[in-house]
Amino acid sequence: MAITLTPASLVLVAVITEPRDLEIARVFGWYRIPLRTAPKVVAVDYLAFYQTKAFNEQKWRIQYIAPVKGHELTTRGQLLREEVDHPHASDEYYKIQLGPLEKLSQPVLSEKWRRLTFLYTTGEYLLNARTLNDLVVHSEERKVLWKALRDRMAYEEEYQVNQEHDEVLDDGLIAILLGIDGIQEQL
Repeated sequence: MAITLTPASLVLVAVITEPRDLEIARVFGWYRIPLRTAPKVVAVDYLAFYQTKAFNEQKWRIQYIAPVKGHELTTRGQLLREEVDHPHASDEYYKIQLGPLEKLSQPVLSEKWRRLTFLYTTGEYLLNARTLNDLVVHSEERKVLWKALRDRMAYEEEYQVNQEHDEVLDDGLIAILLGIDGIQEQL
């Protein structure tokens, strides 16, 4: 799939700690961010996913992006219904609705392990980056980036969730996809 990212696109780099979460983004078209740790602006054009050591040989890199279609506030329990006993099940989360995942032609690598949660950048920086350091917006362009973020924050109430109907999926299929043991025996 060809990258539809433009140089002026506003991009939020977000950490993705588990391969399961990348599969949820790919198959179900959403990504979750806890409200208590969320960046101030989630109304961006794209999410770029920074993969942690859980991805083994594919660790410490950005190789996938996805267009953002909207967002809504919900609870972790509503997002991950099979985890109703999770300690954070009642915590509020942003559900970022995504378009199809797109693979970068060349991954953006970390020269060494980095503690990263969120980083704002632009499409131009992402398209030209070879390392995570290349994503940091400097000088006058930084002022433009922050102005764009402030503008998005000011109009966030008008940023509407794309009202697509969620497909109802069989619990067994969800359990297999997410690697959850025990649900299949209950069905």
